[in-house]
Amino acid sequence: MTTPTTIAGQLNAQGLRIAIVATRFNDFIVDRLVGGAVDYLERHGLPADNMTLVRIPGAFELPLVCKKLAASKKYDGIVALGAVIRGATPHFDYVCAEASKGIAHVTLEYDLPVGFGLLTCDSIEQAIERAGSKGGNKGVEAAAAMLETIRVLEQL
Repeated sequence: MTTPTTIAGQLNAQGLRIAIVATRFNDFIVDRLVGGAVDYLERHGLPADNMTLVRIPGAFELPLVCKKLAASKKYDGIVALGAVIRGATPHFDYVCAEASKGIAHVTLEYDLPVGFGLLTCDSIEQAIERAGSKGGNKGVEAAAAMLETIRVLEQL
């Protein structure tokens, strides 16, 4: 029996240049996502000098800033981090939908991995769970997905 050729990304960040875009809105959550992403990348060989942290107002601005970073061709990947928590109006739905679509568009337009670390939660408790408690740290997961995708794309 033959086995298929397998392409898989190695979790080695050495030699890369990474931008992390993080929202200031809900910063008590987002700061934990940033800490998780930075720690993950450092533990996988990326020195702090090869990371750029860009702080922006909120989730709606994520696509534009990610696009500008991607267009600069200075980075091998981007980690987009933010937290939107549902309120009493439909504002949540519009912000989440447009930010998600915009980030996906940047990834496809520039062939650049963007780790999706935008929390879209119904409550503050859900956000806390996803920022380092029992739900893990989605900043770590976004950095890991970005890193693995960079390494897979190098082989295609």
